[in-house]
Amino acid sequence: MENSIRRLLGIFCGIFLAASIQAQQTVPAVKNVILMIGDGMGLTQVSAAMLESPQPLALERAAFTGFAKTYSADSKITDSAAGGTALATGHKTNNGYIGMDPEKRPLKTILERAEEKGLATGLVATYEITNATPASFIAHNESRKNEEEIALDFLKTGIDLFIGGGKRKFDRRNDGKDLLKELQAKGYRTVYTLDDVKSIDRGKVAALLADGHLPRIRAGRGDMLPEATRQALTILKNNNPEGFFVMIEGSQIDGGGHANEGETIVAELLDFDTAIREAFDFADRNPSTLVVVTADHETGGFSLPASRQDKTVPGYKFGTSGHTAVMVPVYAYGTGAEQFTGIMENTDIPKKIAALLRLE
Repeated sequence: MENSIRRLLGIFCGIFLAASIQAQQTVPAVKNVILMIGDGMGLTQVSAAMLESPQPLALERAAFTGFAKTYSADSKITDSAAGGTALATGHKTNNGYIGMDPEKRPLKTILERAEEKGLATGLVATYEITNATPASFIAHNESRKNEEEIALDFLKTGIDLFIGGGKRKFDRRNDGKDLLKELQAKGYRTVYTLDDVKSIDRGKVAALLADGHLPRIRAGRGDMLPEATRQALTILKNNNPEGFFVMIEGSQIDGGGHANEGETIVAELLDFDTAIREAFDFADRNPSTLVVVTADHETGGFSLPASRQDKTVPGYKFGTSGHTAVMVPVYAYGTGAEQFTGIMENTDIPKKIAALLRLE
């Protein structure tokens, strides 16, 4: 009797092990991950851009879509720091915290984990690179406001490239340090124009294209975001044929929401979509690439009611100048995209990415 039970247990264990191995084998191997965050981008923001665009958005190529819940550890309405940290670490935290849990303990980010595995890594943004969302992937600080301290954290990693604004946080600091010289000593090429970025195809790059935030698209930013995206992907691929992780932020959709400017939202989202097109095209050319597009939160309580003047077209209406608690869309494209469907926590996104990159 005892031997029979043992045989049955052995059979069951064998079946379970075989099923586990088969399940692991069915999860596709991903080499490159491009995580794209539209700051403040809700479903209405995307809808407005679709209605204004003369052609389908690149986003519409994503066959796999879902929604993410955005609440933070201490609020039903997140800010960019907690939202960025959730997307970077897979953990909820308090509003204002960067790369830390609610007890102010550092959390390892997916960028840091990718770096530990030997992958190339990068960050691209149109706000200051020390701003809450990009900072959440590389820094650990109890306050998003401590941007000079956050800049120091860039020197504590081996990140391959970062492109954005915020030069003054590196060379005009209250402590008198010149972090640009320190970056150069670590082998980085420090450049300050988009043309300089476009002239580089490999190596360590610190591109600080403005003292503060870059201009809004309607104020003359031009094609900075799609061109920086294209060049960042080229550099990262050349730096490490084994793969890379990069976070690219369409930062200023959020500013349009805070200002209650529907035209700014649409212009920024259309610009972000051109960067998404670059990422999707890269995925088409480079198998085993995953692109995930989502947001940290929605800003403005943006809606598209019928216009009073012409009820056949929508107007723009806002419910707040701040953030809201609504879920945000998730779009996935390329290898492993089918993993990002349904309703999920924002913390599920980096966990799924980590599993696909075999960072577990």
